[in-house]
Amino acid sequence: MIEMVIQARRKDLGGFEVGRILPFHARRMVGPFIFLDQMGPAEFAPGSEAINVRPHPHIGLSTLTYLFEGEILHRDNTGASQAIRPGEVNWMTAGKGIVHSERTDPLKRSTGGPMHGMQAWIALPDHLEETDPAFHHHGEGDQPTYENQGLFARLVAGEAYGARAAVPTPSPLFYVHWEMQTDVRTAPPPGKGAGGMSERALYVAKGQIEVGDRTFGEGQMIVLEPQAEPTVRALVPSTVMVLGGEPVGPRHIWWNFVHSKQERIDQAKADWKAGRMALPHEDDLEFIPLPDVPSTPEPAPEPPV
Repeated sequence: MIEMVIQARRKDLGGFEVGRILPFHARRMVGPFIFLDQMGPAEFAPGSEAINVRPHPHIGLSTLTYLFEGEILHRDNTGASQAIRPGEVNWMTAGKGIVHSERTDPLKRSTGGPMHGMQAWIALPDHLEETDPAFHHHGEGDQPTYENQGLFARLVAGEAYGARAAVPTPSPLFYVHWEMQTDVRTAPPPGKGAGGMSERALYVAKGQIEVGDRTFGEGQMIVLEPQAEPTVRALVPSTVMVLGGEPVGPRHIWWNFVHSKQERIDQAKADWKAGRMALPHEDDLEFIPLPDVPSTPEPAPEPPV
């Protein structure tokens, strides 16, 4: 039933922790999901730096930002400037190249407050890796939801349970947010044997759940076998992200760059180092330099991207 369990690797970024789940040395991707980070939970003091990620580049992927608490201001060099709040979705397609920043608005920084959310990177299929960059924001009301007997579910992206989210996804996938009260039982979308997605996983962002006869807690990802059809039970009030999809093929990863061809990543590195990628018009006074490190299968956790 369970193929693998992955423990998030937590890193303190100065009063704010990020847990990196994917990629993992024994499991690089789940469907097209190639990075998955949990941001927080954290409580920022008034006047603290909070989220302050300088402009940086991406290629070959889409980023999906989803918050449980807090607010982040996104800016990129397509001209997008958009705050994201709980229940909303920011979907940014890097394609052939995009530069963006993620910060806490100065007004929010002055008052402080909570921050908790998820960041996912979705590898683009081969024929879309060099697509034009784009940005889409979807409000809380754009995602299908379900609520009944202690279970709240929101379809954040893709297709599942007979519903389709507003986010335009480049390949077959699903991404679902569950809020489960104690003793609530539910099930993930079907696997390959039942006509569903080939790869699926559950991530416990908060609480404790039971899958089969095993118990899992905060910071653990449960990768399911392709034909497994488990029942999931909440042992305490729990927040769970359910994700999956069809593989898009192996990918090279270096820093913020993802691509099927290593030479394309090398070109992106050269372009960023030489200043050939434009900064966001509203945030062009600083940027994150290209790391002076050799290529590695998995970069060290960075601040939320």
